Amino acid sequence: MEIANVFTVIAFVFCALVLLVLIITVINLYFIDQRQKQHPVLRNYPVVGRARYFLETIGPELRQYLFNNDNEGKPLSREQYEHIVKKAKYKRDVIGFGSKRDFEEAGYYIRNSMFPKITEELKMDRETKVTTNRYLLVKEPLFTRRKEHFEQDESIAYLLDDSDAIVIGRNVKQPFIVKGQIGMSAMSYGSLGERAVTALSEGLGMAKGTWMNTGEGGLSEYHLKGGVDIIMQIGPGLFGVRDKAGNFSWDALLEKSKIPEIKAFELKLAQGAKTRGGHIDAEKVTEEIAKIRMVEPFKSIDSPNRFIEFTNFPSLFDFVERIREHTGKPVGIKVVIGSRHEADELAKQMKLTGKGPDFITVDGGEGGTGATYQELADSVGLPIKSALPLLDHALLQHGVRDRVKIIASGKLFSPDRVAVALAMGADLVNIARGFMITVGCIQALKCHSNACPVGVTTTDPFLQKALVIDEKKHRTANYVIAMREGLFRLAAAAGLDSPVHFRSEHVVYKDEKGKTWSLEDIYQMIVKEEVAK
Repeated sequence: MEIANVFTVIAFVFCALVLLVLIITVINLYFIDQRQKQHPVLRNYPVVGRARYFLETIGPELRQYLFNNDNEGKPLSREQYEHIVKKAKYKRDVIGFGSKRDFEEAGYYIRNSMFPKITEELKMDRETKVTTNRYLLVKEPLFTRRKEHFEQDESIAYLLDDSDAIVIGRNVKQPFIVKGQIGMSAMSYGSLGERAVTALSEGLGMAKGTWMNTGEGGLSEYHLKGGVDIIMQIGPGLFGVRDKAGNFSWDALLEKSKIPEIKAFELKLAQGAKTRGGHIDAEKVTEEIAKIRMVEPFKSIDSPNRFIEFTNFPSLFDFVERIREHTGKPVGIKVVIGSRHEADELAKQMKLTGKGPDFITVDGGEGGTGATYQELADSVGLPIKSALPLLDHALLQHGVRDRVKIIASGKLFSPDRVAVALAMGADLVNIARGFMITVGCIQALKCHSNACPVGVTTTDPFLQKALVIDEKKHRTANYVIAMREGLFRLAAAAGLDSPVHFRSEHVVYKDEKGKTWSLEDIYQMIVKEEVAK
């Protein structure tokens, strides 16, 4: 028999065997599906019904990449996501033809000046330079990957002028001086893997003038890698500042305060996406993370809903005072505003006691998280554009606004959103998910599962190898610098020489019918309502 015929016979036999196996498999699945009692679709439509479950599983990816339009996706749309990526990769974000914003919808707009500031009139630090690597897009073919060139780029850091630097804790022994208004929001090591934390630390350190918040998971060596300024967060679980019995340790706090990179401490009363204590699944609690937090490894961790060290504003303020005296550094609180009453009570107690925090981080209900429950994320706590004015107005009304700085957070990932927040009363802004995207996040929405496919929110060594620190750190730095540049650009358009001068009169709200109000008008209406009561 000729060799060609031999191969033909072999191929025929192989195909026949494959077909036979498939037929047997289908028949077997048919009877399994028909007899099972859990899924009605499979019981009535054996085998064929499995296609439904397959499409259901890959549905989020299909919607994200194929079916949702550029502005539909949640939590961040494709349009928003791409603007963050462009700033991080290319250190710039330029569009052509026109905006994709729906101008018929209600929204906030920055009021432009008839006589904007020119670049030379802007008041900024022009001496501090930053050198990073960025991508230069060479060609974008249809059927192959885009061709990009990685190049070194030097630019000014777009920091505030020394005279405009923001001082947190002016009266403490070691005040925290900030020259950039944008920093990294609280994200714990454990929720993020060590590669992600390291890339963020090194990138923020390169960008200069910014800070990173440790999150309630305690301080790790990875936070310190980039030499960036750090706000150490302390949650109700007291991770990093507790003894083996779980009680607050003043000795551990003092030890942390001696670390030069730590510039301030923050007590986490609540978080926008979960007005409760934090949670981390058992598979994420490695031995290293357990050592840092002083808990048992490979067991789920739940923080209490609140601190047991205080039960009201006076006792909270006493605790803040004691930490401030013990460390010599500024102390702040992180809160979620639920109504005008909470904001008013906070400011009122600051006035009555003469005490209080050096800064207040107000987190909007639209904020992100590594893990929470749907009912908390969707319905508890006001969004930032409602919460921030309430807090600012209450502090002003009780005459204590000059004693405290406000840090705002809640999807403030673009310069225009930051500018609106500053106009609403914020001094500084925290960003979390924007920074996650700079180190590779693709919004897989698996942060709680330890199965992040790009190695950002996982402690799995295999998955983490996808994240290359030496590449991602440049993206983080580029994003911060591009954000600050955009903020100065908006200030110039509004006729301001620096973004520190954004006020309520610089933002206008337009409703669906085209009617407009300035934030100043809205605040005056709030005051009139209060007087009427």
